[in-house]
Amino acid sequence: MKSINRRKFLSISALAGAGAVVPQIIGRKAIAAPVDGAEKEIVTRQLGRTGMTIPILSMGVMKADNPAVVRAAYNAGLTHFDTAHGYQNGKNEEMLGVFFKDKDRSTFTVATKGKANLKSDNFEQEYEELLNTSLRRLQMDYVDIFYAHAIGDLGTVNNPRLIKMLKKFKDEGKVRHIGFSTHANKPAQIDEAIAAGIYEVCLVSYNFKLDILSELEAAIQRGVKAGMGFVAMKSMVGGVEDADAKSKVNGAACLRWVWKNPNITTAIPGFTSFDLLENCLEAAHSPKLGESDIKYLAGLKEKELLYCQNCGNCVKQCSKHLPIPDIMRAYMYNYGYKYPSLSKDTLTELAVANNACAGCEKCTVTRCSSGFNVASKIAAITPIVDVPSHFLA
Repeated sequence: MKSINRRKFLSISALAGAGAVVPQIIGRKAIAAPVDGAEKEIVTRQLGRTGMTIPILSMGVMKADNPAVVRAAYNAGLTHFDTAHGYQNGKNEEMLGVFFKDKDRSTFTVATKGKANLKSDNFEQEYEELLNTSLRRLQMDYVDIFYAHAIGDLGTVNNPRLIKMLKKFKDEGKVRHIGFSTHANKPAQIDEAIAAGIYEVCLVSYNFKLDILSELEAAIQRGVKAGMGFVAMKSMVGGVEDADAKSKVNGAACLRWVWKNPNITTAIPGFTSFDLLENCLEAAHSPKLGESDIKYLAGLKEKELLYCQNCGNCVKQCSKHLPIPDIMRAYMYNYGYKYPSLSKDTLTELAVANNACAGCEKCTVTRCSSGFNVASKIAAITPIVDVPSHFLA
């Protein structure tokens, strides 16, 4: 595949802005932009019982702040775009709203996410306002998928108050399909979601590094049998091999590994540049996992990388029972994704202090399934909570 140089990109973007060379009907195979002189199809898959058929490659818009990248992705045949209420303090949804306001609504689907604060006495009112705010930003009457965001425990996924509100959103036509996103306790949460009966989509962290892969894939299979669709995130295990970001992970190989599982409908890598988009399109155009991919991923399997398994064993070892998996996720956001504001927001929401480990002469977390030096990573990321937000934009 030839490189997308600036001149080629600008010509593609201009066509997309004019409404040309875009996918016409959701459910048809998406046609990629002719960057090498010939049109290429991107394989599509059905998303559970939703009735949605979408390309195996979608766009995680989380880090993107340049509508030109969204335009290039849309023009290249991507039809599904994933954002969230909290990304870039709402600016992410606003950007998508501006981009899509003049586009045919049948040519794309949008998912957004909102965290459920069930501890609040005013949860119902607050959650409804959260969704309404997202819709205003997106300039849309509805979203195709609304996820209860970042659920980490079984008590939330089947909480009657949450379920009641999600049903209400769908009944009112503000949400076409109901989902939840999760980084932790994944197999058990999928089973709880199946039992709850309302969840149509699960956005789940899924990659070749997972230690619980067999258990997770069995749970995904149970979900598919029950009619649930699955979308993969965190597929590129942090994007870089170390905090210095000297060596980037081969995203194309990671995506091909994900797509070998037919139960995964699509993946939502977060690309912010044309080079990253091109790497993802390379995989989408040639999605079969090859011998070179297998060899490459095998070489990464035992490396530490930046992805936390979210197994929770560290929390049990920690004398303060700190939310270490979430702290490690904040570490990945900053050092892997280069998204310091989200890192700070994650830690602030958890009320993690700069001196979270103060008073501990020696770290009691000695065993980490990801191979992390937990104490050093906590020390390297928690100071960000005291950095003024305007320096992190």
